Amino acid sequence: MKVLVFVKATPNSEKGIFQPSEVMTKMFNDMGKFNEKLVAAGIMVEADGLRPSSAGKRVTFSDGGVTNVVDGPFAETKELVAGYWIWNVKSMDEALFWARQCPNPMPGEEGTIELRPTNSLEDFEALLTDEIRDRFERTGKEMARQKKAKSKPKAKAKVSGKKKSAPVRKKTKSTRAKAKK
Repeated sequence: MKVLVFVKATPNSEKGIFQPSEVMTKMFNDMGKFNEKLVAAGIMVEADGLRPSSAGKRVTFSDGGVTNVVDGPFAETKELVAGYWIWNVKSMDEALFWARQCPNPMPGEEGTIELRPTNSLEDFEALLTDEIRDRFERTGKEMARQKKAKSKPKAKAKVSGKKKSAPVRKKTKSTRAKAKK
């Protein structure tokens, strides 16, 4: 089961000002150790922090096909997200087991994390036609291909049938002096 874990924003996180302090250093150290445990247990898929909502935009859609864009910041801090994890767990109980071990992500404030199970394609099975199902499957395969391509190290270009030339060396004072002799 995939769970999206939200780190809820606070008034301070929305200001986007993070002053170096012992408290912040401790939080980052503790959070790093927690993330290492999640990775070692095979739970964490991805995680990141989010910039304040002042850097964001909201897009709203109406039934008439009209979209509206609203620039941040957004007013209700309690409804905003400051970061996230994506976890693969066996159950919500397992997700809660890990969430209870999380250090307070907002030192000096009341930190909150919210756990939300994600839907899978199977959850919408009754709504899907064969065409829609095929489209989702193609998209999933393409995303996997792109992810795999990004993770492969770039291979060095091979020059077939040609002798490799010696590397070009930058001329220094000493190499210029030798060349004049």
